[in-house]
Amino acid sequence: MKQISETKKWLETIVIAHNICPFAERVFKNGSIHFEVETSTDIETCLENLITECERLDEDETIETTLLIYANAFADFDEYLDFLEVAQALLEAQDYEGIYQLASFHPNYCFDGSLENDAANYTNRSPYPMLHLLRESSLEHALANYPNPEIIPENNIKLTRKLGLDKMKTTLAACYE
Repeated sequence: MKQISETKKWLETIVIAHNICPFAERVFKNGSIHFEVETSTDIETCLENLITECERLDEDETIETTLLIYANAFADFDEYLDFLEVAQALLEAQDYEGIYQLASFHPNYCFDGSLENDAANYTNRSPYPMLHLLRESSLEHALANYPNPEIIPENNIKLTRKLGLDKMKTTLAACYE
């Protein structure tokens, strides 16, 4: 599926190649990332699929993490942020708080207080709107075994700004088939 291949290319050429997430390469190479494409634009269907993915993680310990890709929904970043808030509340209501954590990625991601053309936004810009569903226990283990994990975001900001806006735009655009 096109959305999965483009997302994998993004992982390889941005996230892993630039070490945006120092934990991504291992799970990518191990094949322990589950990629799920949601084609619906219906918010309720998208939320149901999020819980389905939590249940998949509950049942299959070989899956380390899931990328839930929204192929047709949430093109507007503000709409996506509203959905993210509802998705987080749903995880809490379904007693998944402390078990799974959401990370957010969007083609127009813009950190609060950041300018839209700040290259640092590319640490969270992806080919499609998506939710990254992480196992809390795996995340805690990874962070405990990584020196100074609190500087990862700061290092990513420095790196993406050093690479520059044009390089980040071009690299992300090259992910599309």
